[in-house]
Amino acid sequence: MKRLYRSKKDRKISGVCGGLGEYFNVDPTIIRIIFVVLALPGGLPGIIPYVILWVVVPSQP
Repeated sequence: MKRLYRSKKDRKISGVCGGLGEYFNVDPTIIRIIFVVLALPGGLPGIIPYVILWVVVPSQP
């Protein structure tokens, strides 16, 4: 079974985007761009989910 982890090898801040990229088999840069675009209008739509994922998703073993 596939599990979602924060990436240890592809991390810029906490590894959330790298982990999502590995999980969905997508380039992490695309996910980073999505988070930045969501953060532009005022921050809440992009920053809050990122912080929640940072706290909830475990780091790779």
